[in-house]
Amino acid sequence: MKDQIWIGKVILIAVCISVSACLQVFADHFIYWKPDLLTEFWRLWTAHWVHVGWMHFFLNMLAFSFLPFIFPHARNWHLCALLLVLPPFISLAFYFYLPYIEAYAGLSGVLHGLYTAVSLVYLQYPKERKFAILVLVLIAMKIVWENTFGQTGTAQLIGSPVLTEAHLIGAIGGLFCGLGYSLLRKRHREHTN
Repeated sequence: MKDQIWIGKVILIAVCISVSACLQVFADHFIYWKPDLLTEFWRLWTAHWVHVGWMHFFLNMLAFSFLPFIFPHARNWHLCALLLVLPPFISLAFYFYLPYIEAYAGLSGVLHGLYTAVSLVYLQYPKERKFAILVLVLIAMKIVWENTFGQTGTAQLIGSPVLTEAHLIGAIGGLFCGLGYSLLRKRHREHTN
């Protein structure tokens, strides 16, 4: 059974990386482009799977690939649900609350949301609680640092400015998802007992 779970995680990662690489070839048709966002609705999701270059792609896919293995209790359906919810949450936040953002590409906002949501859910596992707290503290510190001092190292590496607002909005979306899931799970346990 454990082998099937690990194989499923590898397949999920491979599918996501493959889809992202395919979208990368025609990135202009899939990025977040504000003037076309509501008429070309797929951009709500695809904007987060295309990148400004292959180094940007590689770094985000690497961070995405680690998630299911450092949080082994996270099921594929949890991750898929987050991958369906977080991208439009971030895109619509850009559209309605940050109108100065005209274009965006990259998975980093979604990654911040994924890691936040999964860490929050992991707080329920006593053996993993300290690690989950560490991840949440590191995410919070990173976001505070980026919004205080800026982001230059990654920008130089990927050859494009880093939109730190995406990281903050992604983490907020992950906070909502993680807390929502935890509350639903708690209610379900109360009703079954």
